Amino acid sequence: MAVWDVAARPEREQFGYWHEVICRAFVPLTPRRARSDTPGFAARVETRPLQQVMRAHIASQPQTTLHGPAEVARTDGAFYFLNLQVAGRCRVRQAGADTVVGPGEFTVVDTTEPYRFDFDAPWRMVSYRLPHDLLDDRGLRSRLGDRWDGRGAGGVVSAMIAALWEVDDAAPPAAAELEHALASAIAAAAAPDPQAPPAALLRAAVLRYVHGRLGDPALSVTSVCRRFAMSPRTLHAAFAGTDETFAATVRRLRLERAAALLADPADARTVTEIGASVGFLDPASFSRAFRRVHGCAPSALRGSARTAQVRRTD
Repeated sequence: MAVWDVAARPEREQFGYWHEVICRAFVPLTPRRARSDTPGFAARVETRPLQQVMRAHIASQPQTTLHGPAEVARTDGAFYFLNLQVAGRCRVRQAGADTVVGPGEFTVVDTTEPYRFDFDAPWRMVSYRLPHDLLDDRGLRSRLGDRWDGRGAGGVVSAMIAALWEVDDAAPPAAAELEHALASAIAAAAAPDPQAPPAALLRAAVLRYVHGRLGDPALSVTSVCRRFAMSPRTLHAAFAGTDETFAATVRRLRLERAAALLADPADARTVTEIGASVGFLDPASFSRAFRRVHGCAPSALRGSARTAQVRRTD
């Protein structure tokens, strides 16, 4: 964690120090005073790193902040900034967008292109810097500089921004999970149907996560809630309008993948090994669950698939 308190400097040095602070804490930027009749420039920045994501809380005075072509050329790396307005207003201009973001709303800008912020009053913001490789190809290009409010998908992202700010000293694996959870939420918000119900958007993000971790025996309500910085009640509510609970969905997806692997003649693993690869460490539990869903033992499906393969090659 790092804290820069500009007000602690002599008044005549404050604005110059502010320029230095924002370049060190974020990317190359050029601020301009909105008012020249006051000598001081009280402002404060606190940063908290996760793993790849840098979180910041900013409080400052009216100003214009430029990230123009010269600043873009001096930027080391490619990042998105996810900015949640806490107090005051910010006029955001990038990639043809020109919007005003108010408290509870957020926007996304790309440091590889010029952008401009205008603040007409004292303001506060929570800002997260995310590298491109966390968010590229997630539909953001058409939404740069746009305003997301607290409804629908935007509400999910806003809640995650607030929750993640409170996370202190996360271990590297947990930090990475939290970062990818945030990226999934932003991807859902940037989806073609931004008016979809927030529960459906959250459910889609959870399912993308689950599909990638079916082999993890620790996959559970607890691990998913930790990953998405939400409560078990929120997770269960996301699946309340469907035919299956979260646990039933995970079980079905695991057994569907197991059936596909057992039916693949090229997969030389044993039935026990395939069960473990989809999260069933106990062979007996795997056999019972598989029989209950597919109507036969895993070994029977494996045998049928191999018999069919032999017949096709005769």
